[in-house]
Amino acid sequence: MPVYRPARGVKTDIDIVRALFDAFAKRDIARVGTLISDDMEFHAVTAEVAGRDGPYLGRAGMELYFADVAEIWEEIRLTPVDFEEVGDVILVTGRVWARGRGRVVDSSTGWLFRVRDGQLVWARVFESAAEAATAAGG
Repeated sequence: MPVYRPARGVKTDIDIVRALFDAFAKRDIARVGTLISDDMEFHAVTAEVAGRDGPYLGRAGMELYFADVAEIWEEIRLTPVDFEEVGDVILVTGRVWARGRGRVVDSSTGWLFRVRDGQLVWARVFESAAEAATAAGG
């Protein structure tokens, strides 16, 4: 599948997802709050490590997610590489490196996102890029 590259200055669903990764890298929860819907559902591996049942929900859930990240991971780096529109989702594949709680993660990873009316409404993190691609139907 070809990688989608929007024209310069065009705000697309992929631009919104890129902005989310940038905000996460800067730990800018206020910026994240402008990118997500009030009812966003975020399914993350961090929730499992934190012992949480179910996804992080809405802006309050994202604040909780950031708190869990700070508690669990001494350091975490996400490196998104490829961004593709696949049906009604944005598939992002790349790498994650994280260290914390006696474990180090260094692997491929993937994310799926749904955007509606210019805001992120659903996201899921996968333990590998291949799992994310399969879930996207790619």
